[in-house]
Parts: sequence; C-alpha cells; structure tokens
Amino acid sequence: MRNFYITTDSNSDLPQEYVVKLDTTIIPQYYSFGNTVYGDELNMAPKEFYERMKNGELPQSQANNPAVIEEKFRAILDKGCDIIHIAFSSALSGSYNNVCMVANELLEEYKNARITVIDSLNVSLGESILVIYANSLKESGASYDEIVEKLENMKHNINVQFTVDDLFHLQRGGRVSKATAIVGSALNMKPFLYVNNAGGLSSDGTARGRKKSLRTLVDRVKATRDESTDLKLPIGVVHGNCLSDAKALAEMLKEELNAADIIINDISPSIGTHAGPGAIGILYYGQKKLAPK
Repeated sequence: MRNFYITTDSNSDLPQEYVVKLDTTIIPQYYSFGNTVYGDELNMAPKEFYERMKNGELPQSQANNPAVIEEKFRAILDKGCDIIHIAFSSALSGSYNNVCMVANELLEEYKNARITVIDSLNVSLGESILVIYANSLKESGASYDEIVEKLENMKHNINVQFTVDDLFHLQRGGRVSKATAIVGSALNMKPFLYVNNAGGLSSDGTARGRKKSLRTLVDRVKATRDESTDLKLPIGVVHGNCLSDAKALAEMLKEELNAADIIINDISPSIGTHAGPGAIGILYYGQKKLAPK
C-alpha cells in the first residue's frame, strides 16, 4: 500500500508545532497591503498585521497560487506517495477549486497516484481539527479510503462560533450593510456569526458589549456541543490580536466543559482581512452545522 500525506492550507491556522509534528505540507494563502503581497516567502507577524489594520490600512485577501500548489504536490508525488488535502471552504474562496484543478492535471501525469481534495466547508482551526483527526487515524492504521470517508462525514460536525469587535470590516466584505455597521458600532453591538452547513457565513444575532459577547460564545458552544462522541479532539480558540480574551475564553471552556485540550492561535491574516482586529472564535466538534440563515 502506498504511503500518503495529509496536507492543508495556511488558512487552517495549524500551529507550527503541529506542522512539524505531523509533517504537514501547507499551501500558502495570500494577502496584500497595497502592491506588497504576503503569505509565502514574505510574511508578516499577526500582531503587526492587525495593528496596521487598526491604524486604518485596508488589506486584501488573495487565493492560493496554482504554481505553488503544483510544486508542493509534486514534491510528495515524486516520493511515490499519495495526498489527502483538506481545503478551506469552497463557499468562501476559489482556493478549493484551484487545488482541484492542479490535482486533476497532476493525476494525468502521475498515473498511479491518488489525490483527494476534501472541501472542509470550514475555516481556521476547524480545518486543523480535521487535519489532526486524519493524522490520528493514519497512526492507528486506517487506510486512505477509510480516512477520506471519515473526514467527509465528520466535517459536517465541525462548528465555528465567532464574533467581531468592529462591524466595519464585515461591512467592507458585504456581510452587513453600512447602516447596520454605523448603528451597531454606535450602540456597541457585537454580532455573532457561524459557518453554516454550506461552508458560508451566517449571522446570528448580537450582544451589547465585549464581555457579554464572550459569555454568549461559550453558551452557544455548550448548547451545540455533541456529547455522544468519544473522539478525543481539541477545541480551537482563535483571535485577531486579542490574546487576553482568547485565554479568558479558554479558561471558561476548561471550567464549564471540562475541555482539556484547547489550541489557541492567531487568525491568519488572509482570514483576518475580513474579520478585523478583535475578532474571536471557538471551533469544536459539535452537532451537525446549521443551515444558512
């Protein structure tokens, strides 16, 4: 049986220690300030990225690069290995389609190889949970086909609950109207969003003030967590340069859900372009994701 690698993209926010431990190939996602493009050889620390946004600079996100995808996949295929790639939601980016295009072209050349591209219908550490799970299955001896099947089933149970601190960035991305952004900001309203079962974003109410919004996030996780599974999966907490709030959320999850394994990481700039400084979210295995609102 041919060996295989599990790969993903930088929008997964997979922490570097996991990248090394799991020997994970990462396909870069790009973002830019003006004419300067970041994401591959040139990168920016998340703190600097969010500080520049806070100071009024407006970045743009970009999809992955087919040439880079090909280069990274060839390095694996040339070892005689196959690939299971866990991709950023196709509803939020053209990156999934780019990976599929490159995979199909390579399979015409590498006749005996296999490349399966999983549309995670998810974002950030939601992808990482799938990557970690896939690797645990591989270590336990699961086959390529078994892992693909389990990932396709499991991805519908990876939930994302998040809130943002500044409505302007959602308005700029078309998620809320300009009038809503102006009124909501004036009233200190914090909107809630979730990744729906189609892999897109849906809004789901508001809370007044930061403290109330964090409390509500935890309550929503508790209400949608699936206690019927014995999967030993981490819970992810991601943030846009608000580490103290992320740590506070993690403590609440430990105390109220007995969560032992919590990963805290920055929201990658290519996602943070749309969420902005102060965005914070929880990603976890729960009930099947809701339909779009």
